[in-house]
Amino acid sequence: MSTHAEHSETAAARFERGLTVLDRVGGPNGRAVVESLADIAPDLGRYVVEFGYGDIYSRPGLTLPQRQAVNVAALTALGFAAPQLRWHIDGALNVGLTPAEIVEIIVHTAIYAGFPAALNGLTVARAAFADRPEAGNPVSASTIRPGETTEQRYERGLAKLAEVDGAAADHVLAALADIAPDLARYLIEFCFGDVYSRPGLDLKTRELATVAACTVLGTAGPQLRVHLHGLLNVGGTEQEAVETIIQMAGYGGFPAAINAIGAAREVFAERKPE
Repeated sequence: MSTHAEHSETAAARFERGLTVLDRVGGPNGRAVVESLADIAPDLGRYVVEFGYGDIYSRPGLTLPQRQAVNVAALTALGFAAPQLRWHIDGALNVGLTPAEIVEIIVHTAIYAGFPAALNGLTVARAAFADRPEAGNPVSASTIRPGETTEQRYERGLAKLAEVDGAAADHVLAALADIAPDLARYLIEFCFGDVYSRPGLDLKTRELATVAACTVLGTAGPQLRVHLHGLLNVGGTEQEAVETIIQMAGYGGFPAAINAIGAAREVFAERKPE
């Protein structure tokens, strides 16, 4: 269903609405990205404003901080868009995310895109924070537990995995049991015992970030389905899932978003009562 009742809306109206949102996210320098295209592709600059901000960002269903959180996750995961990641880290600060929350999103992305992507994302974040010292300290209190046993770490991860994925967790672990049981254990201990158990983000934000990352990567269909279930399990809504995927059309492309919507359709159908 369209979010804009007036289908006869002019391009000028969409552009103005987009500029309003762009100014909120980008702050005083928000329009620079559009102005930088004036000499080579002015129409692309207009599409960024009209479509990216006038159409997508203006939709209900996600707050601006949520939209910036999923963008930071997606651009970190993609790994090739450092200038855009820098812009959206600044945008995240502009709409109220803290440096510590931004760092947590990037750390979380290491699970899905790997350590190199997360390390590169943190390099971009460090530069952004250096220019914005007034934003606050990006370092959260350490969650390292020197005296913890491996079994305690495993049990914490198993409990967190069950909280997020429910019954699907058993299927994931069973699928690895006959070929790579150690990988299953690492998934529990590191992904859920270490990262998901960190206090810097709530579980819904972590799952929104995960849906965004898995969507733009385009290679994680089964995992996307698991985490769409996970998002709904921890209090997210179908609308928030769909909005996150729609937004990813602007960052991972329409094919990735369309494929992810197909996964969402299957997940929503599975969860409907008989």
